Amino acid sequence: MKIYTKKGDTGTTSLIGGTRVPKHHLRIESYGTVDELNSYIGLIRDQDISKKDVEVLLEIQDRLFTIGSHLAAEPGKSKMVLPELFEKDIIFLENEIDRMDDQLDEMRSFVLPGGNTVVSFSHIARCVCRRAERVTVQLAEESEVDDKVISYLNRLSDYLFTLSRKLTKDLDAREIPWVPKK
Repeated sequence: MKIYTKKGDTGTTSLIGGTRVPKHHLRIESYGTVDELNSYIGLIRDQDISKKDVEVLLEIQDRLFTIGSHLAAEPGKSKMVLPELFEKDIIFLENEIDRMDDQLDEMRSFVLPGGNTVVSFSHIARCVCRRAERVTVQLAEESEVDDKVISYLNRLSDYLFTLSRKLTKDLDAREIPWVPKK
């Protein structure tokens, strides 16, 4: 199988199901943003972090590929059997958030992103995740999208924020609270 087909040279691409759409189509933007998010999560995973964090991030990357496949499929036209996203996948994120949160000081204000490179990568991934969620919600207004996809992305951004705080603590970095000027 060649990596290039030349079929996209006209500015269109195929959905799973065969329909060709412009490369700027909202469905393409949606799964493309999920793919971008997955790449940032790979970047976090490649840093010097705990084995447990790496294992969780690998699970998340798998789930993001599942989400991407659903977003890339045209509802009702694909005959391909796609992997499933389950409610337990969302609960997994919630459990991981709670596990990390138990180790952290209570938040009393917003925090400024940064403090360490891997912490910054986590904040970037959180922002990309929020964008993926926004685009997917917009797609859901005009086309069929599994509600679990939106819930998963929403919970994942919370996970990534909590991960950034945990990594700040693990790496003995400084968490800087945002104090609005008066």
